Amino acid sequence: MKSPDTPLATLPVPLGRDWIAAHIPHAGSMCLLDEVVTFDDERIRCTATSHLNAANPLRANGRLAAVCGIEYAAQAMAVHGAVLGAMPGAARERPRVGYLASVRSVEACVERLDDLDAPLTIEAERVSGDTHTILYRFAIHCGARLILAGRAAVMLDANANPKGTTA
Repeated sequence: MKSPDTPLATLPVPLGRDWIAAHIPHAGSMCLLDEVVTFDDERIRCTATSHLNAANPLRANGRLAAVCGIEYAAQAMAVHGAVLGAMPGAARERPRVGYLASVRSVEACVERLDDLDAPLTIEAERVSGDTHTILYRFAIHCGARLILAGRAAVMLDANANPKGTTA
């Protein structure tokens, strides 16, 4: 996956966990990301250490399965939308609500995240999209090692009624 090269200069990076938690719907321990390292219009790179936390809410039977990395990637995608929406001159005042509609071509290179001993780097890249859906490619690394990769489709404002319709 191509890494972000030129971050937008109008938001200071890194953006910490407090900024992330204030801009995505995931609160408390469910906010899994620690920091936005860099971003641009198409890509974001975040870090996380919550996979090492014994109280991670995604753990089951004391383990954190590699597929839980999909949630880390989904949160990076949500943060990407939030940072773009927070840019001066952004068209919307509030971030759009997004729902993970599908994941495809997911490849897990490990069984578990909780036995990795270093921070995770989560990268998401917008591949295509329109006003209602976005397709992202994502990859999670631990150091130089690829942990999980795939694609995800996100539906935006799925609960919003189109103009002229009723609920």
